[in-house]
Amino acid sequence: MLLRRMLIMLGVVALMVLALAAYKGLAIYREIQQFSTPQPPISVNAAEAVERPWQSRLPAIGTLKAFQGIDLTVEVAGTARDVLFQSGEKVRLGQPLIQMDSEVEQASLATAQAELGLARVEYQRGRNLIARQAISRSEFDRLSAELQKADASVAQLQATLAKKRILAPFAGTIGIRQVDVGDYLASGTTIATLQDLSTLFVDFFLPEQNVPQLAIGQDVRVQVAAYPDQIFEGRISAINPKVEATTRNLLVRASLANPDEKLLPGMFANLQVLLVGETPQVLVPETAITYTLYGNSVYVIEEQADEGGADSPASAADGQAVLRVERRFVETGERREGQVVILKGLQAGERVVSAGQLKLDNGARVAIVADALDAVETTE
Repeated sequence: MLLRRMLIMLGVVALMVLALAAYKGLAIYREIQQFSTPQPPISVNAAEAVERPWQSRLPAIGTLKAFQGIDLTVEVAGTARDVLFQSGEKVRLGQPLIQMDSEVEQASLATAQAELGLARVEYQRGRNLIARQAISRSEFDRLSAELQKADASVAQLQATLAKKRILAPFAGTIGIRQVDVGDYLASGTTIATLQDLSTLFVDFFLPEQNVPQLAIGQDVRVQVAAYPDQIFEGRISAINPKVEATTRNLLVRASLANPDEKLLPGMFANLQVLLVGETPQVLVPETAITYTLYGNSVYVIEEQADEGGADSPASAADGQAVLRVERRFVETGERREGQVVILKGLQAGERVVSAGQLKLDNGARVAIVADALDAVETTE
């Protein structure tokens, strides 16, 4: 009886082991079948590498400066009697801006003019007497010196009186005024800023190795954060005759017209110096480049050769050519407007993956999405 029970238990265990073995074998078989089945192609976007004329540019950053710009200050101390301008007003050359109290100087000038008149009369009298030798030569020289002294005193007071009236040294736009009527203005007090905005300068630095590529009159394109979609045209107007010893950079100045006065001094500017001449370069979309620490690469799309013939491409079930990708390291150059120059590693006419690289590996089968194969547009 006991032996019978043991045989039954052994039989049940054996059946369970066989069932588990069969299940595991079926799972392994299905996995083998799954791996042996050809994987569907990965959908990607593609672009064709094209050769276009390419004008090289030197990128730089700079600061805008006014053609003429100063902070108006007081040269002679005094009290502001009249403020003759409004903040933000456009002023002309020689326009009065500040009139300071000048009563003391005017009274001193009247006294000096009276003394000048007396000195002139005495000088004329002495001139007549010296002709008749009625006075000594030394007395005549003293009268002449007195006349010169009185004349200089009048000129000095007139100059001081003129400095009590602040005039615009050039035409431009005046800033927010910093003084009011009745303020005591010490020597050096700032009244307001005056900027000529008709023409602006942009100063920027370039590495010393770019010196042979620079020349007066080269075109420059300027962009500022205030108008990100607008490009302002300028020209190089001056090149510093020395390289900065600390940075080994060269200071360059470009000038640009500002008829609408959109640009203001002090703005941060991104600019590009257009180099002379165009050279043909191979271009691809910037999205086609994979950037890594080991180098930049692209996935080149190639037709798989048929095993039956080296020259005939393989065909899929739908009759289309089988496409596979090859990862190829390239040397890149300038990047601009979504395009990048390929200096080495790619030929014009080859197709590269422009989107979908994250799903790819070397040798992966791909399918180009309809209407995704686009040629690179010509750079303006």
